[in-house]
Amino acid sequence: MSTPVSPVIGVLALQGDVREHLIALAAADAVARPVRRPEELAEVDGLVLPGGESTTISKLAVLFGLMEPLRERIAGGMPVYGTCAGLIMLADKILDPRSGQETFGGIDMIVRRNAFGRQNESFEAGVTVAGIDTPVEGVFIRAPWVESVGAEVEVLAEHDGHIVAVRQGRALATSFHPELTGDHRIHELFVDMVRAER
Repeated sequence: MSTPVSPVIGVLALQGDVREHLIALAAADAVARPVRRPEELAEVDGLVLPGGESTTISKLAVLFGLMEPLRERIAGGMPVYGTCAGLIMLADKILDPRSGQETFGGIDMIVRRNAFGRQNESFEAGVTVAGIDTPVEGVFIRAPWVESVGAEVEVLAEHDGHIVAVRQGRALATSFHPELTGDHRIHELFVDMVRAER
């Protein structure tokens, strides 16, 4: 019996913890590549949008010619996973956007930036995620939360009464950073999502 071919998954490498996501994806049996240009985006089966600063990611995506190609691929059904700022970039609406801030869209949700507080209020917490048998250790760094979701969005996790993980079709997003913990189960879930679409 032939071994299934590992999916090729990119990590948007404009800002944020790119290396940690590449390591987590490789541990989850994907071929992981950084993506900085439209031609690199065209070669991947799925994409991770890492944390960082959502306003900066928005500006750099425009500068590198990735904003429209990314919107088109996401709208066309490419599997995508966003963490922290990546969650903001997948939102159809931001409650308190910075001037000129744009998103890629893809999930029918409204998000609040920096909702869990400033950098010095960062924390770790166990998060119970639907479909994963034991809690995932979540690292929350200036993390957003999801204020509300549309009818097509599945809420996967809450923390302190706030939505922190969602899925809509082929798009997955978490407020927290699983790539910083050594627990690769959410990356494994995403790799399985990508594999199912190939």
